Amino acid sequence: MAVRRILTWPDPGLSVVCEPVGWNEDVDALIADMFDTMYDAPGRGLAAPQVGVAKRLFVMDLTWKAGPRSPVVMINPQIIDSAPTLQSTPEGCLSIPGLLVDVERPEAVIMAWTDRSGLLREEEFTGFGAVCVQHELDHLDGIVTFDRITPEARKAAEASYAGSPQ
Repeated sequence: MAVRRILTWPDPGLSVVCEPVGWNEDVDALIADMFDTMYDAPGRGLAAPQVGVAKRLFVMDLTWKAGPRSPVVMINPQIIDSAPTLQSTPEGCLSIPGLLVDVERPEAVIMAWTDRSGLLREEEFTGFGAVCVQHELDHLDGIVTFDRITPEARKAAEASYAGSPQ
């Protein structure tokens, strides 16, 4: 379909809490564009607000950089359970290019969502998959990685990012 422009921080569109996708909304073109954009970036996940659409939808593909593609579409996703154990891992973001920050998150989550064919799904994600779904879900709530770190770490990360080419 088409590669869309990815909003970069501090664009106000990245701070918007997204609206649910309605059951009768046609989102097929948006989903196709989001996959084209994500693969072109190249990323492993992309949320609708990152391309300027304030809807609760994200796409991801955890395997394509090391093997065959395994695209996933999550419409109106939510975490229904999470592990009490946290992991801290460096996270990158297509909307904050060239910067990695350590973010602490539950090491496993159970997600519920509607897939692109309208089926309700539920699955547990661990390791990098857990990080990815939580990161993309944050975008749907207007949260970026800067919002998940200490004020001191944020100040340093923002200064580092401000000095890098955008």
